[in-house]
Amino acid sequence: MTPAAALPPGASRTEPRPDGAGERGGDRRLRVLHLEDSAPDHELAMAHLGRAGLGVDVLRVDSEAAFREALAARDWDVVLSDFNLPGFDGLRAQRILQDSGRSLPFILVSGEIGEDTAVAAMRNGASDYLLKNNLARLAPAVEHAIAAHRDRQARTEADRELAASRQRLSELAQHLQTSVEMERAAIAREIHDDVGGSLTAIKFDLAWIGRHVADPEVQQRVFNALETVAHAVEASQRIMHNLRPAILEQGLVAALQWMAAQFENRSGIACSFRSSHENMQLPAGVPLVAYRFAQEALTNVSKHAQATRVTIDLSLSRGVLSLEVSDNGRGLDRADLAKARSFGLRGLHERAGTVGGWVEVSSSAGGTVLMLSVPMRSAGAAAPPDGETAFDQDDDHDPTGWGTL
Repeated sequence: MTPAAALPPGASRTEPRPDGAGERGGDRRLRVLHLEDSAPDHELAMAHLGRAGLGVDVLRVDSEAAFREALAARDWDVVLSDFNLPGFDGLRAQRILQDSGRSLPFILVSGEIGEDTAVAAMRNGASDYLLKNNLARLAPAVEHAIAAHRDRQARTEADRELAASRQRLSELAQHLQTSVEMERAAIAREIHDDVGGSLTAIKFDLAWIGRHVADPEVQQRVFNALETVAHAVEASQRIMHNLRPAILEQGLVAALQWMAAQFENRSGIACSFRSSHENMQLPAGVPLVAYRFAQEALTNVSKHAQATRVTIDLSLSRGVLSLEVSDNGRGLDRADLAKARSFGLRGLHERAGTVGGWVEVSSSAGGTVLMLSVPMRSAGAAAPPDGETAFDQDDDHDPTGWGTL
């Protein structure tokens, strides 16, 4: 026990524990800070807690300075406060507790407290309020306030852990997306350097053989082999493009224009592309994310939308890159969006997160709109030369004036 001389000025300690009353359920004794200037009222309140079987370590203070010092000195389970105190009141004490950063149950116990004051205290976070002429409810109020406070703490901690877990999961997903793209680029380089080089050499050798043999049967075999090699070269080029689209070297606008044309030729679905800029200066990583977004969106259209028209809109305005893919298909319902194995949309969200962007989905019976938004500043965009700001070049553009590319 702290010696009396060590207590703050205006503080006193009592430890009510009636015969046979112990720590309920084997729990530790409750640490109670009692803000009360009347010693008899303090003793009466502690007697009610003792008769309820609560083991209590209590410190009584009766001044603002002593209250502040007690809050800083140790941890407490609950604060009981009179309303009318020398130099300040219970509402002031409540604000002091809040300003201290301590999250503690706060119960007003007063001889006289108006309804408006009680309501104000509850709105400000008080756990309960009681009148001194009805202290029979004090022990249940203390127990309930402490239990509710511990439940809130547990929920807060669980929410904090859940948020941290989600953050770690998001970071892992983003790392996996980046790793996949790096591995794709490495495989594409190997196909280009090794497989492509070997196929080209075989093609030259077969052509040489064809020129130096006269046997028609051998020449036919050489011709067939050259066709097979040509198909293999085309397949390797297609695989390389899917792994790492070389068209992106021409810029995102050119890549999406090419993608729209290829999609229309392959699927028979009319696909138009519009852009607010002919060329865009974008941070590293953003063009590939936008390209993969459009690629996945068009794949979903061809597989599920039953659409006859698709539009791709690309804009760069007010520091935000926006890529919108809309169709006139059957739309998505809640069941489609909630599918447990709907990894396409989840992948779009995670991929957008790698460059600080986000994905929005809007769907109705008239079609579906997928929107990718990437703030250029958060993606690490650098200002273009000559002091011109790339993402502010066309702040007041009119989308209706875009040209169809």
